[in-house]
Amino acid sequence: MNRRQFAKNTFMASAMVSLSGFSEIKPLFSRSLKKGIMWGSIGVGKTIQEKFSAAKDAGFDGVEVMSHLDRNEVLKARDATGLPVPSVCGTMHWKFLLSDPDPKVREDGVAAMKVSLEDAAAYGADTVLLVPGRVTEAVGYEECWKRSTEEIKKLVPLAEKLKIKIAIENVWNSFLLSPMEARTYVDQFKSPYVGFYFDCGNILAYGWPDQWIRILGKRIAKVHIKEYSRKIADKLGKSAGFGVKLLEGDVNWSSVMKAFDETGYNGWTTIEQPGGDSPEGLKDLCDRLKKIQES
Repeated sequence: MNRRQFAKNTFMASAMVSLSGFSEIKPLFSRSLKKGIMWGSIGVGKTIQEKFSAAKDAGFDGVEVMSHLDRNEVLKARDATGLPVPSVCGTMHWKFLLSDPDPKVREDGVAAMKVSLEDAAAYGADTVLLVPGRVTEAVGYEECWKRSTEEIKKLVPLAEKLKIKIAIENVWNSFLLSPMEARTYVDQFKSPYVGFYFDCGNILAYGWPDQWIRILGKRIAKVHIKEYSRKIADKLGKSAGFGVKLLEGDVNWSSVMKAFDETGYNGWTTIEQPGGDSPEGLKDLCDRLKKIQES
C-alpha cells in the first residue's frame, strides 16, 4: 500500500468512527416545560376547589395561587385534583410597597411577605412572586432601590430557612428598567433564594424578552406567559396592548423559547392572560401555551 492510499484509508476510517460516535451523541438540552396558570386567569368557578378543577380539565399542570388564601382549602383542592402549586403570588405587595416612605407601610409589607413565604412552604411551592417597589414622583429611583433592598434583606433568612425563592417580577413600576440592572439588583443579595420572575409580555413596553432572558440566565426562577401588541398600544394606549390573544401579538415566542433553551430554563411557564372565563376559554389558553412551548 502506497502512502497516498494509506492516508486515504486512514481518513475514511476516522470519518466513519467520527460519524458513528456522532450518531450516539444526545442533545445537551431537552425542553420539558410545565404548563401553569395564574389564579387571576381562572375565571371559571367560585370556590378554590372549582377553580383547581377547571384548570385541570383545561389541561394545565399546576396553579399559581395568591397568598393569604385559606390554606386548608388550597391543600384540599391541590390534593383532590393532583395539581401542584409551583408558586405563590403575593397579594399585598402593591398595597404595602417595600419602597413606601412610611416605615409602617414597609413593615406591613414585610409581614405580608412572610405570610406569602409560609403559604408557599405549606403548599409545597418553591417560589413567591414579589413586586419590590415603585418609583414615583414622590419616591425617587435611588430611594426605591435602597428601601426595597433593606426590606428584602429582612426576608432572606426566612426564605433560606423555608427554601422558598423570592422572585422579583418585572412590572410597570418604573423600576429595574434594564436586564443588567435587574441582574445587579438580584445579585446584591448574594443568596440562591432571591431570583427573578420573568414576565414575557410586560417587557415588550420597553425591551425584548429574549435579550432579558439571556442576561438574567439562571436567575430566572419562574416565567409568566403573557401576550402584548405594540401596534394596539400605539393606537389605543399602553395598557390596551394586553388586549390580544396569545400568539396574536408581538412577542416573538420562537426567540423566547430559544433563549430559554440556551440558558437551560426548564421549569414552569405560567399563563397570566385574559380569556379564561369559560371552560372553552381555559382550554384555548392551554392549547395556545402548548404551541408556544413547541415554538
